[in-house]
Amino acid sequence: MKAAGREVTIVMVEDDEGHARLIEKNVRRAGVNNEIIPFTNGNAALDYILGPDRTGDNIQNRYILILLDLNLPDMSGIDILEKVKSNPHAKRLPVVILTTTDDEREIQRCYDLGANVYITKPVDYDSFANAIRQLGLFFSVMQIP
Repeated sequence: MKAAGREVTIVMVEDDEGHARLIEKNVRRAGVNNEIIPFTNGNAALDYILGPDRTGDNIQNRYILILLDLNLPDMSGIDILEKVKSNPHAKRLPVVILTTTDDEREIQRCYDLGANVYITKPVDYDSFANAIRQLGLFFSVMQIP
């Protein structure tokens, strides 16, 4: 996956080792060979995405796709989604929610906050591969001002 000719980095925020391996396997099976940087907690992921100062200044001209679990040890994925989508530099980054929760209200809340795709675990491989491919298309046409 490339955006404007640049390589896209996949940031995976998932504290369950087994799920993380499964997600990575599915990403690879979908034919996506981009670098995957795994995080097991929200703070470390936010440091990487928005920088330790959380300004998001570090993200300009970087292309990141976020795979986000909602249930993390140190904060909820909703908090991360809110912080990313409310940051002027990061708000256009695509976020795929991967979680065991299929609560309608939570799903709606994620979409309201700006999530691009919501996938319930255990991940149905075909819908996951399809979502990743669609985001690949999304990246290829995405223009970052």
